[in-house]
Amino acid sequence: MADVVRTRDLRRPVVYVLQTLAVAACYYGAGRLGLLRHLTVQDAVVTPIWPPTGVAVACFLFLGVGCWPGIALGALLVIMSISPPGPDAAGIVLGNTLAPLCAYLMLRRVGFRTDLSRLRDGLALVFLGALTAMLISATAGVGFLVLVDKLAMHGVGLVWLAWWVGDAMGVLIVTPILLMLYTIRRPIGLSRWKEALVVGLVACGLIPLATRSSVSLLFLVYPLLVWAALRFRLAGSMLCALLASVMATIAATDHIGPFRRLSSVEVMMKLQAFNGTMALTALLLSAVITEQRNTRLSVEQACQELAEVLEHLTAGDSPPSRAPTDEGTRPGRRGSV
Repeated sequence: MADVVRTRDLRRPVVYVLQTLAVAACYYGAGRLGLLRHLTVQDAVVTPIWPPTGVAVACFLFLGVGCWPGIALGALLVIMSISPPGPDAAGIVLGNTLAPLCAYLMLRRVGFRTDLSRLRDGLALVFLGALTAMLISATAGVGFLVLVDKLAMHGVGLVWLAWWVGDAMGVLIVTPILLMLYTIRRPIGLSRWKEALVVGLVACGLIPLATRSSVSLLFLVYPLLVWAALRFRLAGSMLCALLASVMATIAATDHIGPFRRLSSVEVMMKLQAFNGTMALTALLLSAVITEQRNTRLSVEQACQELAEVLEHLTAGDSPPSRAPTDEGTRPGRRGSV
């Protein structure tokens, strides 16, 4: 028995180290993906969407507070892949670790559910997990860049805004998709696969047209999001939002389509406005639809249970049928001797 307990005690540090390395690897991989497309604002490189923040918030929701070393290690590896780390690296790592940690603590405080089945869960993820918590990472990152004279004071506002929106967009787009993948339990039916294929084909044709056309057709994405949310809820709407966000980011960084002939600041503002409103529409609409569907199912189940109870009560009120006796079925026996 002592050997079993000792073996378990030895496994725990090994499992924790492997978990930390896995979290760091996921964070680093998401960071490298985010750096594939970037914008230059006030001589600073910013990413319209920073996926590592979404990965970090999801890791905290899945694994708890104990995964913070993996987040910090991943953030440090991303910085080292860009340039040799300097004094500002510590502040950036601190901000990128504290921001998702605060998002997790605030979400847990309000009773956040990872299945995003209620409107309040969507609102909490938007206003607490994304918009509020990511103020920490943007302020810490920009502040340390200013302290080490890597960023001039006249460019602080735009860089801070781009940093904040990029981190928030990572939470709004990446975190719901990871939560959705974590909570998937069963595949959809054949008929639903056919409709999903139709939605996918329409998305693959419509989204590139809207994001690469010289005519501003970005508004065409919103009916697609509504259709996907109505039929497939969070899975459909967020996957369409992810595709639209990626295609819009590619068009913006290449200065084509609706982002042609715009300055860097104008491209950043237009892209972030589109990504933000699209992510909010997809997330909140799918949350409302899921909540209404769950409410309807609960009412139907309650009505079914009530009908069963009434049926049993009605059956219990009816008078019991009397079984025929031997005397009643054998006339003349009473008179026989």
